[in-house]
Formats: sequence, C-alpha cells, structure tokens
Amino acid sequence: FKQYHKAKTAEGYLSGQMAIARRERDWLESVLDELSRAETEQDFADIRRELREAGLLKGAAPGKKEPRRAPSKPRAFRSSGGLRILVGRSNTQNDQLTRDAFKSDYWFHTQRIHGSHVILCCEGAEPDRQSMTEAAMLAAWFSQGRAGGQVAVDYTQVRNVKKPGGARPGMVVYDPYQTAYVTPDEALVKALAEK
Repeated sequence: FKQYHKAKTAEGYLSGQMAIARRERDWLESVLDELSRAETEQDFADIRRELREAGLLKGAAPGKKEPRRAPSKPRAFRSSGGLRILVGRSNTQNDQLTRDAFKSDYWFHTQRIHGSHVILCCEGAEPDRQSMTEAAMLAAWFSQGRAGGQVAVDYTQVRNVKKPGGARPGMVVYDPYQTAYVTPDEALVKALAEK
C-alpha cells in the first residue's frame, strides 16, 4: 500500500514536470525559429537579451559593457486597403506588439507552428477582406510554414488574446478565433512592405 501511494505521488509529479518540459521545449523551438528569420544585428541582440533574461546565457564579461541599443522596431507593412500591418521580430517583441495594440485590432498567428505575431491595425473600423487575407499571408510567411503550401492561420481581435501568468515571452492563449488557410507569397510580402 505504501509503495502504491509512493508511485502515485511520483506519477503526478512526473506528469507536471513533463508538461513544464514541453512548454520549455516549445519556447526554445520558437527562439530557434526567430534565429532562422533574424535579419539584422539588432534582431540577434534582442534574441540574446531574451535568452539572458531566461537565464540561459551569461551576461557580458566583467568589466566589459554591452552597448545599449534601442529595441528593434517591428516589420511594417501596408495592406492594399491602406491598413497598417505590424509583424513581430522576436518573442519579446511579439509580447510588446500584442500588448500595445488596440483591443479592436486583429491578431494573427499560424496554427500549431512557431511564427511571428501579426497585428492588423484597424483604427476602429471593420477591416476589409483583402486586408485580412494579406495579414494572414504575412503571418504564414513569417513562420515555420513559409515553405509549405496551405498554412492555417488563426485570427481574432486583440481583446481575445491573453498571456498566461508565468508564461515565456511570445506564449499566449486566445479564444474565440477563426482560421484562414493561405499560401505564403514572397512577392506579396515585398509589395506590401512599407518603404
């Protein structure tokens, strides 16, 4: 009877530890995805800062100061309907982007694969269908699904996106949401980029 209780307690503990390890693995995979899409030295600096804050990298060597850099700005696009679309460059920036967006703006993210948070800035109006599709295509392009065919992209208003307590940067939950299926298109990404 004593061994049964001991095994039962161990099973509960191990289940909890496995859930924590899965969340940690998901976050590390998202950081790896960020590294694959990093374009500038600032993008790499933001990723290093995120890893340092998570306790996975040591700080600068004693006596050596790291240069202070302003955080990078999100990628900016303009839809064919004239609405601004912002795309996060890192998990930390994804959090900031979602936090700073208006509650009536739309949030996009690929379903079950790592990628950037995308915000369609609606300026209080209902967005047109084409702008919604273009924002979904940007979410697909700036994700691990970039090379795939049809990519499932979830979208909802920012008011429905929540960050669970204690979650790593970039990790959110959202409900209710809808799903769009789009094909990433590099030509469209270049055409929508703000100059």
